[in-house]
Amino acid sequence: MDNAQTPILDMARRQGLLRPCDVEACGFSRMALSTLARQGKLTRLCRGLYALPDRPVSEHATLAEVASKHPNVVVCLLSALQFHGLTTQSPFEVWVAIANKARAPKMDYPPLRIVRFSGDALTEGVEEHRVDGVAVQVTSVAKTVADCFKYRNKIGLDVALEALREAWNARRVKMDDLWHCAQVCRVANVMRPYLEALM
Repeated sequence: MDNAQTPILDMARRQGLLRPCDVEACGFSRMALSTLARQGKLTRLCRGLYALPDRPVSEHATLAEVASKHPNVVVCLLSALQFHGLTTQSPFEVWVAIANKARAPKMDYPPLRIVRFSGDALTEGVEEHRVDGVAVQVTSVAKTVADCFKYRNKIGLDVALEALREAWNARRVKMDDLWHCAQVCRVANVMRPYLEALM
């Protein structure tokens, strides 16, 4: 165990977040993580996720935790708006998109709000960002705005309009991108009057 401590702690410094499979891939036992957590050298964030207790944490640390445990999810809707700085909303859940027939991810913390996308709606307009050393998939600004219109009954039309206004006024999005994403999300007719009002 003592020979495992240094390499595992070095790995935690490099990666930010550790899962048991990361440790096993380097030839160490997953029990080493529990031992290091008991000794206070690692912190157990949730089941199967560990980090250094004094690690620097960004404002989007919860997104990194979710992506570390569930790399196939896509951060979307209110969480994507918050990530892009386009809303005054502060969701207590992390909104993630998964494929229609995919198994729903589970976490102790943070709580997840799952929406199901299919085809291009799931893959189009997805960007990869590094958050606390972890690759996080987040919908682009244009895709996030279109998703907000698609899910306006869940999040409110006022939130979708605020997102569109903020993105346009901050010049974070182009009309062509908005129109393309509106078509992908099948909300072109819904968004048309609002897009025309911007021009």
